[in-house]
Amino acid sequence: LHRLNRSEYANAIRDLLGLDIDVSTLLPSDDSSEGFDNIADALGVSPALLERYVSAATKISRVAVGDPTVSPSTATYRAPGDLIQSQHLEGLPLGTRGGILIHHTFPLDAEYTFRVRARVGGLGNIRQARDEELEVTLNEERVKLVKLAPAFEFKLPVKAGPQTIGVAIVKNTDPGDDDLWQVYLATSGVQSVAIIGPSSAAGSGDTPSRSRIFVCQPAGASDEISCARKILTTLATRAFRRPATDSDLETLLSFYQTGRNKGTFETGIEMALQRVLVDPRFIFRFEAEPDSVPPGSVYRISDLELASRLSFFLWSSIPDDELLKLAGQGRLHEPVVLEKQVRRMLSDARAEALVNNFAGQWLYLREIKNAKPEAKGFDDNLRQAFRRETELFFGSIIREDRSVLDLLNADYTFVDERLARHYGIPGIYGSQFRRVTLPGEERRGLLGQGSILLVTSVANRTSPVARGKWVLENILGSPPPLPPPNVPALEDTGNSAHAEPASVRQKMEQHRTNPVCASCHKIMDPIGFSLENFDLTGKWRTKDGTAPIDASGQMVDGTELDGPASLRQALMSRSDVFVSTLTQKLLTYASGRGLKYYDMPAVREIVREAAPKDYRFSSLVLGIVKSQPFEFRKKSEGEPPVNQSAALRSPQQ
Repeated sequence: LHRLNRSEYANAIRDLLGLDIDVSTLLPSDDSSEGFDNIADALGVSPALLERYVSAATKISRVAVGDPTVSPSTATYRAPGDLIQSQHLEGLPLGTRGGILIHHTFPLDAEYTFRVRARVGGLGNIRQARDEELEVTLNEERVKLVKLAPAFEFKLPVKAGPQTIGVAIVKNTDPGDDDLWQVYLATSGVQSVAIIGPSSAAGSGDTPSRSRIFVCQPAGASDEISCARKILTTLATRAFRRPATDSDLETLLSFYQTGRNKGTFETGIEMALQRVLVDPRFIFRFEAEPDSVPPGSVYRISDLELASRLSFFLWSSIPDDELLKLAGQGRLHEPVVLEKQVRRMLSDARAEALVNNFAGQWLYLREIKNAKPEAKGFDDNLRQAFRRETELFFGSIIREDRSVLDLLNADYTFVDERLARHYGIPGIYGSQFRRVTLPGEERRGLLGQGSILLVTSVANRTSPVARGKWVLENILGSPPPLPPPNVPALEDTGNSAHAEPASVRQKMEQHRTNPVCASCHKIMDPIGFSLENFDLTGKWRTKDGTAPIDASGQMVDGTELDGPASLRQALMSRSDVFVSTLTQKLLTYASGRGLKYYDMPAVREIVREAAPKDYRFSSLVLGIVKSQPFEFRKKSEGEPPVNQSAALRSPQQ
């Protein structure tokens, strides 16, 4: 029994109903295991969680159908407190600075109230002199221009469905260059935008959700049941990832009829949709064990189950109609058909889920938002740029089907002006990210990117231990053992109060005088020290305080290191080890379980067959989806089958 995690649930709603939801307001975060949050054993179920699913289904179905009785509500969007709003932000109109870009789904054609709060800086006289204005856009069209003030609100008629709202400050055409103005710019900007409504509703509107749901409209009362059956057959087939049965439709039509008796045809569909969204076959991924297979034996999963495994692996979502059609024909497992579908899926925009959910966890990108380094000039603009760089970089490996060795050794990356300035790359202007060739070897690959260097540092310094450990775990697949208990923090092993401040390396050398610590540190530290030229935010440096950087070291196999370029060369000389590690991570993520010793022959075969293809990303994915761990299951021995209809009533099962 494998529950959909929060990301999969949100994507399933998007692909089933054409509706983007903020799942963080509906469901709690998921537990992780093996480095990922889609591992079946970690995705438990509690009575409280089931209540959240019921509540979510009610809210989602009302918005998706366009319930005209929906009550007004408030959604508040906030800009990060450390976002510097002195420059143009991507997605907002040219000629503006700072602001916030909002993607919001409006439930009805109606009037909505927008409540804006802004910082006007510590120099009120400057603001009065400049008379700054705030520009409001709806789907990139200006709809409002107002004087900047700490708080104000306005009303706008908005069509139902997903819309994009932009609120930004119009750049002053003659700001001057005095220091006071620059201080003001650094302390002013949009803080939050609240959207309140609907009020004075005009109707449900023509939304992507309604188009997806209402595949027919009854011409009269006599047509309602047949149309409802068609709508619910389509919804149930997509939601349950298999053809809808007569039993499915009997249940859903009874809910439809209950709703219809209380209101309109659409009220009935809304109630039936609620039932779909709380059904165990939507919330869980079921794989039925065939009766003909003896307990304990290994068998190939069905094509419909293969379709779900593929879609949740590559899209973190439900299968589309093409996958379901091929699976229903029993053709999906055919090697030629399977390869064609995998390549189609990797080229689809939904494969961005591999960036967000696989790379986001493997590379610790989800941790960037929590990083608060004590570094001069660090702000949310740079924090967001770090994450975006690595997302675009990993995404390019997928889209262009490049060798995964580029993750270690690529001579290119993606930067905007803010990030280029941080890296010391000249000639890059504006907030648009673009691909650039790196001028030297120091920043090649992931180990030169600010995202990785930031999340492997602590608040006030670099951490050679964390960086070395990260490389061992995520690049070489050899995590070090846990540290012994009661080991003092690095700061507690430093020089005396009367000594000159020690560099991180000097403190580490004192720390390693403890023989209990030394055995592990001799493995991690040389790797971490080779990255010491990068400070805690990934900026290049030659000194740590007053001490010159010493990036030298020796790996346990005797390889000499003297900086990031030599570390990269050492890792590239073990390229098969890295590819094996990446394959194990991908297979863990794809199968939703931790790997066992009996999975390792499959891993070795995938790596071996990918080698002649230059380890292109698709060669690893194709190897995984054709492997025994992905296409086969072992039938349980002596355990009773899961009662699917009772799954939601049995949270401990």
